[in-house]
Amino acid sequence: MKTMTAKEVETQLNEGKTLNIIDVRETDEVAAGKIPGAVNIPLGLVEFRMNELDKSKEYVMVCRSGGRSGRASQFLESQGYNVINMAGGMLDWEGKTE
Repeated sequence: MKTMTAKEVETQLNEGKTLNIIDVRETDEVAAGKIPGAVNIPLGLVEFRMNELDKSKEYVMVCRSGGRSGRASQFLESQGYNVINMAGGMLDWEGKTE
């Protein structure tokens, strides 16, 4: 499983790179702040909503600490998706939130 640090994600966003970010936290957690542009698909719904994702794109998976996004990454990878887990999750995120 590929991983990226929160700092690496922030740097790429600041450089203007478009990242497809999927936040797998629960809705109430996301309400407290998410990475701008991130799409919320709670972990329990990933299996049912993966048809919304494009296998030709790369996705950065995010959660609170990196555990749930790691599970989502492993599952999506096993289904043929190109995913990167943001290690450390939102606990390590120092960039802007919305």
